[in-house]
Amino acid sequence: MRFHQAVTFLPLEEVRNLSKAADDLGYSGIYLSDHLFNPRDLKSKYTYSKAPDGSPFWEKETAWPDPMCLISALSAVTTNLTFTTGIYIAPVRDLITVAKTVGTAAVLSGNRVRLGVGVGWCEEEYVQTGQNFRTRGKRLNEMIPALKALWQGGWVEYHGEYYDVPACQMNPSPSEPIPFIGGGNSEAALLRASTLCDGWVNTGAATPEQAFTEVAAIKDAVKGAGREHEPFSIYVAVKAFPDLDLYRRLEDAGVTDLLCAPWMSVQAKEGDTPESIHAARLAVCEQFAEHYIAPMS
Repeated sequence: MRFHQAVTFLPLEEVRNLSKAADDLGYSGIYLSDHLFNPRDLKSKYTYSKAPDGSPFWEKETAWPDPMCLISALSAVTTNLTFTTGIYIAPVRDLITVAKTVGTAAVLSGNRVRLGVGVGWCEEEYVQTGQNFRTRGKRLNEMIPALKALWQGGWVEYHGEYYDVPACQMNPSPSEPIPFIGGGNSEAALLRASTLCDGWVNTGAATPEQAFTEVAAIKDAVKGAGREHEPFSIYVAVKAFPDLDLYRRLEDAGVTDLLCAPWMSVQAKEGDTPESIHAARLAVCEQFAEHYIAPMS
């Protein structure tokens, strides 16, 4: 099982050092999220909200650094880590912008990008980019093969229902295929992941019981697509205290990649400084690697 350090909500000034430490400690990757902005007047309902009004749990001041910019920066200071987006809201952007930015990040990182994709939930973002919110699922289904075509190198083109790209050169192009990880727990998301992607990731931390149910569902979907003998990654975030036995049972169930954020266990206390908090976060990441990653490897 591979362990990925989730850095969503980690202060941006700490991400570089924590990623360098993760690389040294045996973590397999960094897991990062995507939003364009936080609307002040938010009418869209967050899919996984616990609030009566459907609002997300994060503050409106939360920073959302562009994933491809962040990947490019982190790849320059790490060697082994892969970078998985969870999730990159591809259809909120136009096809050419996605192809160019993701493809360049893949080249700069030495083919270490794993593109976790989904449709998102915030219509306000789609309005500002001029993309159709209502067709986002269908467009993502077509965007995946379109991106694969545009990343082949040389003269490339794609012709479909939503995207029509005449012959063009899109350089630099990745020297290896970029794996797609389909995100989401809906029936449409499972179908997309099992038929068009190279893996799947659950959205939102699940209880252990939910995680096993979700894993069974995606495995059934992959089998239904006739792909049960093909390589297929299953990423899971589980809402539970670190537990070696649980991780081994998840691995036995088919989980290939576990999302974790041990740094989140550090709570600031009176008298703490940014430097002391960061040091404490690095320490718990090291302890997690020692107690869970090392035994699992």
